[in-house]
Amino acid sequence: MLGPAAAIWLGVASDTPVDREPTRAEAAPVDDVAPPCCVEVVAAGANQVAMTAAPGEPATVQMASRWRPIDMTLPQGVASERGLQVKTILAARAISAEFPQIRQIGGVRPDALRWHPNGLAIDVMIPNPTSAEGIALGNEIVAFVLRNAKRFALQDAIWRGVYYTPEGARGGAYGHYDHVHVTTKGGGYPTGHEVYLR
Repeated sequence: MLGPAAAIWLGVASDTPVDREPTRAEAAPVDDVAPPCCVEVVAAGANQVAMTAAPGEPATVQMASRWRPIDMTLPQGVASERGLQVKTILAARAISAEFPQIRQIGGVRPDALRWHPNGLAIDVMIPNPTSAEGIALGNEIVAFVLRNAKRFALQDAIWRGVYYTPEGARGGAYGHYDHVHVTTKGGGYPTGHEVYLR
C-alpha cells in the first residue's frame, strides 16, 4: 500500500535499435500493469521523450511516465445530510456524483414509519418521472444502488410500484412513481471524521 506522500516514477529506457520491432518483454503496454488504488498513469509528454545515440551506437528512446494520485472523495451532493446516517450519506453522494441530472434528493422528514425520521432513507426525485427518459433514469438509479448494495448497506429501493432488495424484487402497491426511495441500514450517525469515497 502506498503512503500518502508516496510517488512512483516509472522510467522506461530501451536498448532496442530503431530498425526492429521491440519484443513484448521490452515494450509492455501500460494497460498490462494494474495501477494501485487511487492513482492514474500519466503518459510521458513530448518534453519527456528523447532519442539518444552515442557515436556509432543505435538510437534509443527514453521516456518517463508516472503515477498521479486521484482524489477519490465524494463531494457533498444535492441532498441535505442533516440527520442522515453514514451509509445513507454515502448513497446520496454516490447517486449525486453518478447522476448529475438529479437536482433534488430528500432525506430526513417526519413520517409514521421510522426510515426517514431516523436518517435511513432518501428520496431521489426523478425529473419528468412519467416520460420514457424519466422512467429509464429511475431504472438506472435502482440498478446502480443494487450493484452497490453491499457498499451502501442497502435495505431496499422502491420505484414504480416495485420493491427491490439485494435478494430480489416484488411488485405490488408500493407507489413511488415520481422518485426512487432508497433505504440503507444506516451505519450510525456521522462523527465529522468520515471520508466518503467513490
